[in-house]
Amino acid sequence: MAEINDWIDNEVKNNDVVLFMKGTPGFPQCGFSGQVVQILDYLGVEYKGINVLSSDELRQGIKEYSSWPTIPQLYVKGEFVGGCDIIRDMFQAGELQTHLTENNIAVKGAA
Repeated sequence: MAEINDWIDNEVKNNDVVLFMKGTPGFPQCGFSGQVVQILDYLGVEYKGINVLSSDELRQGIKEYSSWPTIPQLYVKGEFVGGCDIIRDMFQAGELQTHLTENNIAVKGAA
């Protein structure tokens, strides 16, 4: 399990925005992952989608890495932001856009 943890840590730290999800950004495999993809795409955010369905080890590993039981999981600049409900609530309140811009992530329509 140490290997998958190191791999996840590398992905989180070397990509500005990472979404661990079921499926891919082009073909989400669950509604919750699809909602986060829609939000990120709407905001025009560049991100890396990682399909946890590709490996049981990865699917379990990301839950242990974050101490968060559900997928999807969004990371910005190495920091866990949240799952679908948190991302949706932050987006609706304008907090996600602020969080992204404060971390120097380009957001469509943001100054």
